[in-house]
Amino acid sequence: MRTVGVEEEMLLVDARTGRPLPASEQVLTHAADRAQAAATEGAVTRPPVIPGVCAHGAVEGEFRQQQIETHTAPAAELDDLRSELWRWRGEAVAAARECGVGVAALATSPLPVEPAVSRSPRYLWLEDRYRLTAREHLVGGCHVHVSVASDEEGVGVLDRIRVWLPTILALSANSPFWQGQDTGHASYRAQVLTRLPSWGPNDRFGSAAAYHRLVRDLVRSTVILDEGMAYFDARLARRYPTVEVRASDVCATVEEAVVVAALCRALVETAAQEWAAGQEAPDVSTRLLRCATWQAGREGLGGQLLDWRTGLPARCWSVLETLIDHVGPALEAAGDLATVQDGLARVREEGNGAVRQRALLAHTGQLADVVTDSVRTTAAPCPGRRT
Repeated sequence: MRTVGVEEEMLLVDARTGRPLPASEQVLTHAADRAQAAATEGAVTRPPVIPGVCAHGAVEGEFRQQQIETHTAPAAELDDLRSELWRWRGEAVAAARECGVGVAALATSPLPVEPAVSRSPRYLWLEDRYRLTAREHLVGGCHVHVSVASDEEGVGVLDRIRVWLPTILALSANSPFWQGQDTGHASYRAQVLTRLPSWGPNDRFGSAAAYHRLVRDLVRSTVILDEGMAYFDARLARRYPTVEVRASDVCATVEEAVVVAALCRALVETAAQEWAAGQEAPDVSTRLLRCATWQAGREGLGGQLLDWRTGLPARCWSVLETLIDHVGPALEAAGDLATVQDGLARVREEGNGAVRQRALLAHTGQLADVVTDSVRTTAAPCPGRRT
């Protein structure tokens, strides 16, 4: 069974006004104190160590002081991943609460904000190099890590999942507002990311050597500082033996994040089997995939997506059903099919994060209510767990 782990980038906000707060340093200090206290008291149970993989989750800083990032331990079972997501959201919320801050799983800030860069040499380099693009950048993604056996298998996977990633974006879309305005996009985060020179889909690589050569060339160009700034929508992870799928917005709820992670794992497993069997990767132009990504960010689940097989628009749920058909055997083999089907049925009935944000604004007329509602949702305790 391939393991799967999730990184979530979330906003730090004033829970009363909804305004983002540059409070990551304080929150990280409280998170470290909480971790030390738990370790001293023997309250932390570590999962089994998986060689070459981060063996436990964490709360970490991000590019902006108005952000916090969590990442889970790798899990083979979705129930374990769900528990990890609840645990690390809870740790972030508890540490933030100790300094009077709320945590919101929103991929952009609905309210106006002047982002403040985190004071690390790497982030300062990025802000100096990219200037206004970097100064305005404040977005949160959900990055899914799925284990692979080798770089060759990983690149074989990247070449085959690229055509499906716009659909994952549409499902996760959770950023319709930007600087106090409705952008008209379900995922405006995807639009913001187009300003980064290394972002987006790639051509088919064909080999690990070709992948690493491209990354080296990007670094040598000085347009990016290091391998970590190769902001592809899916890539080989720097630190772990995984494919890192970076296409999706941070999900509004844990259950939505579990569905996205399950679909990503099934995509990786299906692609790895195709690669091992010598099946050719789909020959779809990167330009068309960029259009498909734009369309997915624009429409989300509310309209049409580009069907990569025809290059023509199709109903979003029709494209999603095609994705489920494609990865169905892998979902079933992992025991994940029922979870994904139930999760998609819930999203179809209630909408994803973008749909619910707009519905709440239509109901109350206040963008601050969108943020405070997200704070409540993000801080909700794990069902069945005592608080």
